Amino acid sequence: MSSPESNSAIRDLGIPVKAINWVRLHPGLTADGNGSLLGSMGQNNGGPFVIDIDLATGHCRQFPVQCPGAEAPTASMRSLRTGILWVGTAWQGHLHRYDPAHPERGLENLGRLDPELATFPTGITETPDGMIWVGAYPGCSLTRFNPTTGEFTRFGRMDPVDKYLYPLASDDGQLFAQVKMATYRMISIDTTTGQATRIGPVLESPPTNPKRYEFFKGTDGQLYLDSYEGAFHLTNGTATPVTQIPAQMPGVHATYKHGYQQIRPFPDGSIATFNDDHSFEFRRLQITAADGTPTRELKLDWTGSGTALWTLHLGPDQKLYGSSMLPEHLFSCELDGSNMVNHGQCSVSGGEAYSMVNYQGKLAIGSYPASRISLYDPALPYKFGTGPGANPLDVGPADDLSTRPHAMITTPDGKLWIGSAADYGLNDGSLAWFDPATAKRGSTRGIMPDRTPFVLHWLPALKQILIGFNSEPGTGVSAKHQQGGYALWDPAKNSAAYIGDFDDPNLVDVCSLIDAGNGLVYTLTGRNPRLVTHYECTPAPSRLCLIDPAKRKVLQSTLLPEAYGKLPFESGHILRTDTDGTLYGATTETVFRIKPGTVETEVVTKISGHPLSVVGPIHQGTFYFASEWVVRCLQL
Repeated sequence: MSSPESNSAIRDLGIPVKAINWVRLHPGLTADGNGSLLGSMGQNNGGPFVIDIDLATGHCRQFPVQCPGAEAPTASMRSLRTGILWVGTAWQGHLHRYDPAHPERGLENLGRLDPELATFPTGITETPDGMIWVGAYPGCSLTRFNPTTGEFTRFGRMDPVDKYLYPLASDDGQLFAQVKMATYRMISIDTTTGQATRIGPVLESPPTNPKRYEFFKGTDGQLYLDSYEGAFHLTNGTATPVTQIPAQMPGVHATYKHGYQQIRPFPDGSIATFNDDHSFEFRRLQITAADGTPTRELKLDWTGSGTALWTLHLGPDQKLYGSSMLPEHLFSCELDGSNMVNHGQCSVSGGEAYSMVNYQGKLAIGSYPASRISLYDPALPYKFGTGPGANPLDVGPADDLSTRPHAMITTPDGKLWIGSAADYGLNDGSLAWFDPATAKRGSTRGIMPDRTPFVLHWLPALKQILIGFNSEPGTGVSAKHQQGGYALWDPAKNSAAYIGDFDDPNLVDVCSLIDAGNGLVYTLTGRNPRLVTHYECTPAPSRLCLIDPAKRKVLQSTLLPEAYGKLPFESGHILRTDTDGTLYGATTETVFRIKPGTVETEVVTKISGHPLSVVGPIHQGTFYFASEWVVRCLQL
């Protein structure tokens, strides 16, 4: 066993995934009128970059973002007037510029959009006077950039409640925007003052009321809303009903699309699309002639540096499995790090695997978005799909109104149980079940209203599921509560036997659950950092509690020392058990051991090099974890 201050036993096993996210193609023209194709791509290690593609060979000149900490080009737009590519990056909300006429300038960092309100740019548009307009999350903010002077004008919030803003400008200089996510609504914006005026129909609770609401720029250069209440021409500060609307302008000129694979044709009428976008590879570029005939395929040679990891799990075959985030690739390796393989796509979702559990020799995977479930048999060849013979097999979503499957367990009746956060714009998380033998499924929302079943634990003696709730609502919504709770769920009756806080006056959110023996359970309570960052929850200290679910009470509790460090960003699996039964926990900086039957802890070692970001399994004295994009291990 290493001493508490020693960290020489930490070993890096490798970077399993070097993929990219938020990929968009941007066609245009060079100064001499020839076709030009740019791409904007994101990654965690090294940050976003722009590629300038040689349309003869597929070779990519690669220009990295000059902004430490940037990860994703969440908004991008190539000017139809100048050919310049404008890129907004998360998570500091910076604006960047790439001018293909001056590649020697690289991808320029122009500064922060709005330090108070903007971390995640959502949309970029340009008015005929050359002004660049950027909407951003979480402040539903609007910022104008003047390319001539380099000045930002920050107009602040465009909506007092919602968090997302998607602006578009018409060819004659009129500016409108769509507000999302709890409610869809349109606003007209005065380009001189930034004053916003609500116009047109409003769509309440879009996830539960998925009616048509499509805001786009038409091929005539004008703006339109095609909605459940009819079509509207957005002009002169109003929404005017019309009977006919033009086709959408290809490219990034539709706020309800994220793929942006339909792009403006080159001068000869041909278009470029990815052949492998569905599998999140983005290497094979197909050129298609104006008549729809594929003419050739280019293999792009961009270089990735590392994709952040989200989940680590010990599989049924005693290999280490994990998921990268945005895009979601499944990888595996031996426990010594050898034979590290990026298997690629494992779900239609494409975000990241929030949860994994072993099930009858298979690996069950819960993925964001849509809380989709995949089943993988390590004994069979890898061939992802959604139909017969696929492995992993994506069997669909856990339910219709959830998105982040934080927790998944199996129960003796052969079912998988999934605890998920609500879909975008909603509040009530869900507890769902899926029976792989029959493909039947069911779901219950709002067991503890406005909160999420964040962790699940099977109680054999009670034949019930212990649910730990946190304050998380759906993305785009602020938390309505600052306290989670517990439920005892009877799977046979599919109903709650108890909902409450176990008489714990200091309960904040339930972050982790693990068996403590003799019918008792250890729970870690506190505040998931993601709730502070995205849902306006207040920070809270972390507490280790020993609870008796049968008596529905807390037996012992203590605060974790501040010196241990912070909870990981996704903190649902902080507490872990080694194969010999020893209980451990981990924060971003510290691995600690729990003295059995007590809430006393001791430091095992401090994490060195880079902070821990993912807590993985412990097997025969080896603790597996990730620091961002690197898989690491530690001898305890």
